[in-house]
Amino acid sequence: QVQLVESGGGLVQAGESLRLSCAASGSIFSSNDMGWARQAPGKQRELVAYITSGGSTSYADSVKGRFTISRDNAKNTIYLQMNSLKPEDTAVYYCNARNYDGSFWGQGTQVTVSS
Repeated sequence: QVQLVESGGGLVQAGESLRLSCAASGSIFSSNDMGWARQAPGKQRELVAYITSGGSTSYADSVKGRFTISRDNAKNTIYLQMNSLKPEDTAVYYCNARNYDGSFWGQGTQVTVSS
């Protein structure tokens, strides 16, 4: 079982930046593949950034070049640096961990981008 706690969401204006954090516990963090997904009202949850246990990253086309995912295994934490935010980035952002036990989600943090 993995417990995930997100933080760092908030209200910003278009063009500004935010950094989300996700603290993990309950597993060997370094062995987890980790990701960030988001869900806007009325839409399906979509994975926007992913980082493997080995540090390889991938991004949804909608955020490529603006968002950066990273991990600090010493702190059991992953981050999502979000730059040049757009109103369409408004959503609840969820942290995800995947390991041999399954897939786990945090409670989410709201990001609102005003135009």
